[in-house]
Amino acid sequence: MPEQVLRKVWGYFDAAGPLIGSREWPITYRDEEQVRLKTLRGFGVRAFTSMVYPHKPDMAAWLNDWSADFAARTPDCLHTSTFYPEPSAPAYVSAAIEGGTRIFKLHIQVGDYHPADPQLDEVWGVIQDAGIPVVMHCGSGPAAGRFTGPGPMATLLQRFPRLRPVIAHLGAPEYTGFLDLAATYDGVLFDTTMSFTDFFDAAAGPFPAAELPRLRDVGDRILFGSDFPNIPYPYGHALFALERLGLGDEWLRAVCHDNAARLFALG
Repeated sequence: MPEQVLRKVWGYFDAAGPLIGSREWPITYRDEEQVRLKTLRGFGVRAFTSMVYPHKPDMAAWLNDWSADFAARTPDCLHTSTFYPEPSAPAYVSAAIEGGTRIFKLHIQVGDYHPADPQLDEVWGVIQDAGIPVVMHCGSGPAAGRFTGPGPMATLLQRFPRLRPVIAHLGAPEYTGFLDLAATYDGVLFDTTMSFTDFFDAAAGPFPAAELPRLRDVGDRILFGSDFPNIPYPYGHALFALERLGLGDEWLRAVCHDNAARLFALG
């Protein structure tokens, strides 16, 4: 994130605001940008995205300008863009695609808008045609929003069935509902961000054991996510949490490397 935005986000976490469940959330990697990058690369991360998303109008285009510059000076960061339901969205989303964006990022809870807002019709059409993935925090964990949960996403996918949403946090806590969407729409993907960690299980509820077979079956549609640096535990715990599921080395390799390498043609 841009430094000034990140500092405000850290302040919100420090204050245990309601959008994070009003619970203590210490930031483990509270370092300056270059130190954070060195740390991430030290973990063996070969490619990653930005975490840009607006919470109000007239913010997304500025975030996109920053993320394009950041990706240009940080080759291992995938060019990330975002948008918000506003009249200018079609123009700056088209510009982002023309500029080579690899992925979009949205936060439905923070932005407080319906993903199928009519102001986004043209945007979703362009993104669907371009086949660009969209990471979406659209589940109701750690705190529900007015438009979170699988219902609003089902409405969106009924209208744009070829979209490639990446459901952040595996859709916690509505895991089953989002897995049902994946069974209906081939383009639905997931990321594992914070899932199965001790902290997140306590905050959003554990993944239902009965759904582990389905999680294994969609192993080619799951990407590793971390929310680094804004995590309240060591980075390695997220990897340990995946390993202890017992879904096997092949599943782990796909989630931690192969699926993203294929999706983004990383080689």
